[in-house]
Amino acid sequence: MKFMKEFKVSIIVPVYNTEKYLREWVESLTHQTYQNLEIILINDGSKDGSGKLCDELAAEDARIRVLHKENGGVVSAWTTGAKEATGDYLNFIDSDDWVDGCMIEEMAKHLSGNCKEIVACGYVIEKGDKDKQVVHQKLPPGEYNRDYLIEKVYPTLLGEEERFIFFSRCMKLYTRDLVVDNLCFADRRVKLGDDSFIALPTLLDCERLVVMDHKAYYHYRYVENSIVHGYDPNMFQNLQWFKEALDKVVEAKYPKEVQAEAEKRAWMEYLQMLLLIIKNEARGNPSGYRENIQKICRSKEIGQLVKQYPIEVQQTSNKLLYQVLKHPNSLMLSVLRLAMIWYYSK
Repeated sequence: MKFMKEFKVSIIVPVYNTEKYLREWVESLTHQTYQNLEIILINDGSKDGSGKLCDELAAEDARIRVLHKENGGVVSAWTTGAKEATGDYLNFIDSDDWVDGCMIEEMAKHLSGNCKEIVACGYVIEKGDKDKQVVHQKLPPGEYNRDYLIEKVYPTLLGEEERFIFFSRCMKLYTRDLVVDNLCFADRRVKLGDDSFIALPTLLDCERLVVMDHKAYYHYRYVENSIVHGYDPNMFQNLQWFKEALDKVVEAKYPKEVQAEAEKRAWMEYLQMLLLIIKNEARGNPSGYRENIQKICRSKEIGQLVKQYPIEVQQTSNKLLYQVLKHPNSLMLSVLRLAMIWYYSK
């Protein structure tokens, strides 16, 4: 086993029009207490001054590498960085977020040198002057071997309202080969849920998983108009691509004896994602949400899926969304719209 400080960690950051935050979060990386770093900034065709600032920051610290490319989306950017990385381990950060200065060192303390391991921490949702929210992995802190993962964790990775492990590519240290060997599943068409196609296959290949003891070093900046929070009229099409990509992972990674259950779970995952589609319409499309939601929910295919693959939801908002999915009548749609207005005006 290598001594901790010998492991080289490559931090990969896609950059697109984030000049406003760029220096702040890059300094959160260059000021890490762990020094054996490679910081790869992928300028994904930024139209502001991000590309120039990336080059200036690289001139200030020899550990920073800048890759300039035509705009191809976030998946194109981080996969490019992963291929170019030379570290033993990879870490991903989004360019409008930042991390605590001790994050890499504290995570690296749990590395063993296993060729297929992941170390995961929690995160903090940052909403400017609003209250911060600390979020931890649902899986209790500890070290988990492959036998435990296969028996207890893998069966519930898909189709759950709350996962045992976040499907974000961030907040984790991965063995480099574990990521690179699974880049074939990253689908550039998928925007919402794109991280699933690196998180899921790497977790399914993982031989050693460490969940840190309620440590939240990653700071997620809540951006109102991001893909997660803003209105996207193409989100339902995104879901179809999401399911296609998910089916490829299920077919390749789950043993034949559990394929049927995995396929069932994949459809349950589809329905969990469909709740986000309904929310997207009700929140962001005041003039057309009724027509769009009813068109989706009253389709023969969706109706059959809802009956065949019931899902469990505990959050109050998701209970309402699930009722709309099952009963997309005018009353339920009006209640949902009012709930969206009330919640997002607070």
